[in-house]
Amino acid sequence: MNLDKFKITDINKFNFKAFDPDAQTLSMDKQAVLENGKINIKKMKLLQDRFYAEGKESVLIVLQAMDAAGKDGAIKHVMAGVNPQGVEVSNFKKPTDIENAHDYLWRCVKALPPKGKIGIFNRSYYEDVLVNRVHSLYKNQNLPDRCKTDDIFEKRYNQIKNFEEYLWENGTRIIKFFFCISKDEQKKRFMKRIADKNKNWKLSDSDVAERKYWDDYMEAYELAINSTATQYAPWYVIPSNKKWFARYLVSEAIIKILEDINPKYPKVGKEKEKMILKCKDILKNEK
Repeated sequence: MNLDKFKITDINKFNFKAFDPDAQTLSMDKQAVLENGKINIKKMKLLQDRFYAEGKESVLIVLQAMDAAGKDGAIKHVMAGVNPQGVEVSNFKKPTDIENAHDYLWRCVKALPPKGKIGIFNRSYYEDVLVNRVHSLYKNQNLPDRCKTDDIFEKRYNQIKNFEEYLWENGTRIIKFFFCISKDEQKKRFMKRIADKNKNWKLSDSDVAERKYWDDYMEAYELAINSTATQYAPWYVIPSNKKWFARYLVSEAIIKILEDINPKYPKVGKEKEKMILKCKDILKNEK
């Protein structure tokens, strides 16, 4: 799969109105995509095992989307085969009082993955240039007046770019996904949650209420993506009206970044080789 058409860096731009959330799905063989997805899960398992053992770099996966776009399902399906010891998932919801007492990056910095691990941010510091922008939440936040300027979000875009460059230069690979669905598709998924009593817990009235700000959110996403996409921290805008296709694209992108890292199992030195041989002799001579 050629991912370049879905990849946004500093040399191309994302245009929401020109983007099709059903892109390519009508011409794809669903069964073939599902089979390739299973193959990718096996590939990822092998790559992640080497990545975890080598312990030289970390990978940060950022997932952003409107409600019901499929972030949770993508985590569950795409990461199904990996060693759970090597993956850390962090969910960022409405900030707590303690989190609000710090800068907006603070709660995410605490959750950054250590070397050898894959960190998944289900929502992230990008919430502070998305929902915050749509609802102008910063105006009521406990910030000094000098920070509540008209260009607050432009400053935050630069802060985020600098933060991600810092991570890149210190051993963290960053890959960001925006699961793009249509407003009609979101409505269908909400209706399914209502119809299935086992899914009722997933729906909240705020999810539905936010739909009236749909255009504002799309503008905020477009601005955030275009202002923070770089070569070292690209965005992938994933057509997500079909979950099976979205999950496949995510798996392709994660495999690509692990293949670029090309992790190796650590080689043992002569002293450890001697220790291993000694352990072998002890075990062979056990009574």
